[in-house]
Amino acid sequence: MIERIQQFIDSLPLDVSRASLGVWIAAINVSIVLLVVGGISVSAIGSLRDLADQQGQSRVQLAGALAREDLRRYGEDALTYAKSVAERQTFQRLLATQRAASIEPFLRRSCANEVIAACAVFERGQLVAQAGVSLPWEDIADAAQEQGESFLAAPPDAASLLGAVATIAAPGEPQLYVVRLLDDALAAALTERVGLQVNMLDYQRFIQGSEVDDLTRLHSAGLSDGGSAVARLDGPGLYVASFPIFAATGEAIVLLEARLPADEIDAAVSGLIKRLLITALLLGSLALLASVVLGRQVTGPLGTLTNAVMHLGQGDFSTAIPVGGTREVGRLGRTIEDMRNNLVKLTSALRRREAEAQAVLGGVVEGVYAVDKMRVIRYLNPQAARLLQVKPEDVIGKFCGDVLKPCRDADGRRPCDYACPIVQARLDGSARATERLELGEGAPRTAVITSAAAVDELQVQVIRDETEMEGVRRARDSVLVNISHEFRTPLAAQLASIELLRDGLEQLDAGQQRELVLSLERSTLRLTRLIDNLLESVRIEAGQLSIRSQSVALSEVIEDTEQLIGALLTQRHQQLLIDLPDSLPNVNGDGPRLTQVLLNLLANASKFAPEHSVVRVGAAPRGEQEVALWVEDEGPGVPAQERQSIFDRFHRSAGEEPEPGGLGLGLWIVKSIIERHGGRIDAWRTEQERTRFEVVLPVAND
Repeated sequence: MIERIQQFIDSLPLDVSRASLGVWIAAINVSIVLLVVGGISVSAIGSLRDLADQQGQSRVQLAGALAREDLRRYGEDALTYAKSVAERQTFQRLLATQRAASIEPFLRRSCANEVIAACAVFERGQLVAQAGVSLPWEDIADAAQEQGESFLAAPPDAASLLGAVATIAAPGEPQLYVVRLLDDALAAALTERVGLQVNMLDYQRFIQGSEVDDLTRLHSAGLSDGGSAVARLDGPGLYVASFPIFAATGEAIVLLEARLPADEIDAAVSGLIKRLLITALLLGSLALLASVVLGRQVTGPLGTLTNAVMHLGQGDFSTAIPVGGTREVGRLGRTIEDMRNNLVKLTSALRRREAEAQAVLGGVVEGVYAVDKMRVIRYLNPQAARLLQVKPEDVIGKFCGDVLKPCRDADGRRPCDYACPIVQARLDGSARATERLELGEGAPRTAVITSAAAVDELQVQVIRDETEMEGVRRARDSVLVNISHEFRTPLAAQLASIELLRDGLEQLDAGQQRELVLSLERSTLRLTRLIDNLLESVRIEAGQLSIRSQSVALSEVIEDTEQLIGALLTQRHQQLLIDLPDSLPNVNGDGPRLTQVLLNLLANASKFAPEHSVVRVGAAPRGEQEVALWVEDEGPGVPAQERQSIFDRFHRSAGEEPEPGGLGLGLWIVKSIIERHGGRIDAWRTEQERTRFEVVLPVAND
């Protein structure tokens, strides 16, 4: 045996001559001490733990068996109690005389106590009276009918229980049911009797539980065995015995659980374990001290080398590597020093190139991101992160389609599955695609993605947001279409009126000629308003809308507007009613601009109000710092969903307008002027079923 061990040691790749004798003596001493002491300690501790484990399991199994026997005895006690109550003459007399009002108080005095939770009387299958906690007595009666005088039941939506039934000597042979709940109070009583903690778990709640742990598996083993299961559970640190309790029908009712903290058993062996550990610690300390003293000559230079290498691994390339010590340690030190010098040169070059690349990627306007062969994002520059509304650290490592979120087609497919520019670039060398991206909670964004071919398993994409450009193109096309449409209508009316005047100048009477001239005037006025609104919108967009701040009387603004709008109201046979208080304060603003605001509001009211109706203008103070000016008409009103959007630029009502619509600029111009005055505007339907546009302006500082 010794020869085989020697052969094994000789076959190891150890060069004993390269190390000092002290090192090997220290190593041998530490090894022998650890092996001997450790082996004895492990064997002794293992044997003691096995004995203690058997004792703990025996204790909880005995406690569970005693608790189960107590439950059986409780069932017998309940039957005895039920029979004793059923034999009372007072009870029989109350049932015989059908004095239902007195039965329930009798039950409360006789049955409901700290042991019996509830009782009930049934006669011919009908509940006559009950006392104690409320229970589903019909289900309990069914369980008793199946099991006999003593029974166990687990009614739905109620605690499990044990009970007994006794027949009462009275006409109709009523039956008295007495039950005791299998609850925490009973578990506490069992705990006190057996000396260990006893818990009861409803079987129905157990099978409905979703969590599977060590206790669940132990209860399942007890149910499978039909008798009991016992084990030590290291997770909760307990010895646990599980005893399933079955009804006479074979139905599982509760799981009886006896527990013993493992600390109580472990405490019995802790003394010996401490002595063994102290002995091992002392011997190990002596061996360690001897090893340190004898091996300091070798470990000193090696420790210095280790510290230097640790600094090198943490990125500190300025630390010099020592080359002293034994031959092997010195050679290792020189090799690591050469490696450090090479790393310094290579790191400097890489940092310089990284800085150059970051400067380029950070300076470009477009977003740039790179993916690997699985199309997982590996790099994202700040511009791309802002465009995609993400943080680079949150999306690195995610599939690019999950980050860009391209809109799906009519079949529910993403472009990533069939038209990905990244995949196309791998075949053609480059690819370009325009995609709609669902970013955040706003409208989809339009982006142009240009993909390059893969280089070293990385593929770079350039993404450019063209949502605004697309919106500008759509707005431009929409404005051109609206302008051409809106100008064509009054021009066609003018041309028709001119042709009628030219062809019938001699035949038409004065009234007909007047009507044609009025038609020309209306068309010209409409063209003028369209052109004025277009020019005003251009000035607003260019920031050229200037507001003069002065004290303005709203009565003068209303008077000037009435003169301008009078002809339009007369043509539509509409009446203008003005309601102004006597002492209306002046507002701070620009008189001509406020006249323009009121003119647009009155023209809008006249347009939507029916002919022969009344248009109302009024004003009143709003507190001490504001004045409200409003216009009311009897038109159909503003749809609730358009209450705010009607003030948007180029917005046109979704419903039918009573006459050809405009460009959707009037109310937008009104809101722009009012906001530059420091005011606000709103629209709603009044209680008198009128449409009101109200402007609130600040009072002038006299």
